[in-house]
Amino acid sequence: MKAILNKLYNHERLSKSEAKQVLIDIAAENYNDAHLASFMTVFMMRPITVDELSGFRNALKELAIKVDLSDYNTIDIVGTGGDGKDTFNISTLTSFIVAGTGQKVAKHGNYSVSSQSGSSDMLESFGYNFTNDEDILRAHLEKANICFLHAPKFHPAMKAVSATRKALALKTFFNMLGPLVNPSSPKNHLLGTFNLEIARLYNYILQAEDINYGIIHALDGYDEISLTSGFKFFTKKGEQIINPEDLGQKRIQQSEIFGGNSVADAAKIFKSILEGKGTEAQNNVVLTNAAFALTIVDETKSFETAFEEAKDSLFGLKAKRTLEKLVSL
Repeated sequence: MKAILNKLYNHERLSKSEAKQVLIDIAAENYNDAHLASFMTVFMMRPITVDELSGFRNALKELAIKVDLSDYNTIDIVGTGGDGKDTFNISTLTSFIVAGTGQKVAKHGNYSVSSQSGSSDMLESFGYNFTNDEDILRAHLEKANICFLHAPKFHPAMKAVSATRKALALKTFFNMLGPLVNPSSPKNHLLGTFNLEIARLYNYILQAEDINYGIIHALDGYDEISLTSGFKFFTKKGEQIINPEDLGQKRIQQSEIFGGNSVADAAKIFKSILEGKGTEAQNNVVLTNAAFALTIVDETKSFETAFEEAKDSLFGLKAKRTLEKLVSL
């Protein structure tokens, strides 16, 4: 690691193979906490390259405990986190709304690093038991239309750095990697990033693959459609800027999607929205994200049609029953 760190301190870049090997060594716990913190800090101070991100991703995918869910045409709905906005759990709520429409969801997630509550914090608070057993995950998809893939159960490298990431309490390149390394390799992705540069990196990497995807970066820094501003949207067809008004939505204030100061606060908001008791702003944010997810799976579907399907899932309490079913299994 000393040689790698000295190279990075000299403003050199890692090749794809070097980046891959470092991650393999991290997974093997070959480095101490100080080395890990120093290594992660480098990528907070300068942009990561395509080769570096690809190499890190290749290592994580190679080392992952893989599960085959290809029979279900699943979608993953996930953001990088690390946007520092402390919203309620938008992508997780969106996942349950999408599952409530009948679309299968293989949600990849983790504990929060830089906000009050991540997807794993939320599901754990509801009594969900994390698993990497393929048969159990398939049963969850069959019976609840959704399964949850808790990253440390599948990625030894993430587990190896979890204490260091938590101690840093800052976004690192692992935030960038999470959405790219779902161990079930779904064919559909709605991904969010906390900055535009990462969105472009994702687009560069994913456009070469045989998958459907949409990448979102809100122009005011959110890693999801926030309706507080316009957002950049990347697909294989190109990129565009979309404003809330283009979707028939009102712009909202950041305070309207605040997630509280604890997991308990976030869970209360989560349950309230699933019970159909969310505010107009909260509802419209999750419904808009859900509609975009549905149009990624079926590109012939209009946003308006998908939005109505999402509304039926939320206000018909299908999303609520999906969560209840998942936790009961």
